[in-house]
Amino acid sequence: MHTTSRRTFLALTGLSALAVAGCGTASGSGVRNTRTLRYQGSAGAVSPAELAAALGHLEDLELKWVGNTISGPQDIQSAASGQTDFGGAFNGAVVKLAARKAPIKAVVSYYGTDKDTFNGFYVTEDSPIRSPRDLLGKKVGMNTLGAHHEAMLDIYLKQHGLSRAESERVERIVIPPVNTEQSLRRGQIEVGVLGGILRDKALDAGGVRKLFSDYDLRGAFSAGTYVFTERFIEQNPETVRTFVTGVGKALDWSRTTPRDEVVARLTEIVEKRGRNESTDPLKYWRSYGVSAPGGRIAAKELTVWNDWLSDRGDVKPGQADIDELYTNEFNDAATKGR
Repeated sequence: MHTTSRRTFLALTGLSALAVAGCGTASGSGVRNTRTLRYQGSAGAVSPAELAAALGHLEDLELKWVGNTISGPQDIQSAASGQTDFGGAFNGAVVKLAARKAPIKAVVSYYGTDKDTFNGFYVTEDSPIRSPRDLLGKKVGMNTLGAHHEAMLDIYLKQHGLSRAESERVERIVIPPVNTEQSLRRGQIEVGVLGGILRDKALDAGGVRKLFSDYDLRGAFSAGTYVFTERFIEQNPETVRTFVTGVGKALDWSRTTPRDEVVARLTEIVEKRGRNESTDPLKYWRSYGVSAPGGRIAAKELTVWNDWLSDRGDVKPGQADIDELYTNEFNDAATKGR
């Protein structure tokens, strides 16, 4: 997840739809079955798409890096407006963009939550917070509002019987992930969301305990998808098929290959691409969190966020057609069909 305010999140998803509706040209290069896909990356990380390219699963497709993304919503806006050919984001952002009538389609999952890769809501060891109701009036620090972490908090509170009015009494604070642990230990917030390397380092230091995690709430699930515009798919179906199948194969490889071997390959990829990045975070890599074979998309992975956005009033019931929002048609790495 990336840092952006809820206002930025809503603005990006709304503006991207206007851009697509206004110009109607969000089709990538416009060449049928193009062999070059423009995309945005992340510093010090290797996406499933980049791994697929390194493993040779994209065949003769070339990924053209055009810079690093600042957030998931920004990444899919870039794809929707034709600045890149594909983008990836939290499924709630995908639903929100589709609700604004942007003609996008999710084609393969690329990150998620499992027993090894999850985001936890942590308190200090001596904190009096033990239950959902203890959160009333407390500050919860997270990297983004209106996205995955806030959704998990709302779901946690709702599952334990708190009303919407009570839930709103829990204060959500935007804090950069690198500052979350420090803010928690200093008492600037009572709860902090930690994942990945930041979670592991905090636990190694001691003095914090988990209140709950997204894995505790929902088990293993895919949380984000890659999207193309419908027009790009129509003009480049075989390119999309090669890309989606390749990403699916890379995800399966990462899940079935010994972790040390995966980390070594990811480290090699970062070192070879020459972007002046640190490979240190890769030492803490555990998984992409995608357990579905080939990154296959399940409807429930979109409907859960659609329901959450509807509860918040961010989208109207039925505003996003989930059945039309995703497809597994191009995924030859997984069982075909919806």
